Amino acid sequence: MYGTYIRLDVTVWASDRAVIRAARRKLTRSARRDPAKREARRRFYREMLEHHANAQRLVTEFRL
Repeated sequence: MYGTYIRLDVTVWASDRAVIRAARRKLTRSARRDPAKREARRRFYREMLEHHANAQRLVTEFRL
């Protein structure tokens, strides 16, 4: 899933909301609207936010 995060094309300092918006655009229309896939969507968004937080942490740690 890290590859998907990279393809979101968001900067490291983008807000969490911007990450969610970019991730939402990667989902198909049916995946965005299907109530049966709600938990899968939540897991996907949380994972994208986790990768984003890790990227931010790395940048601050190594002062890139």
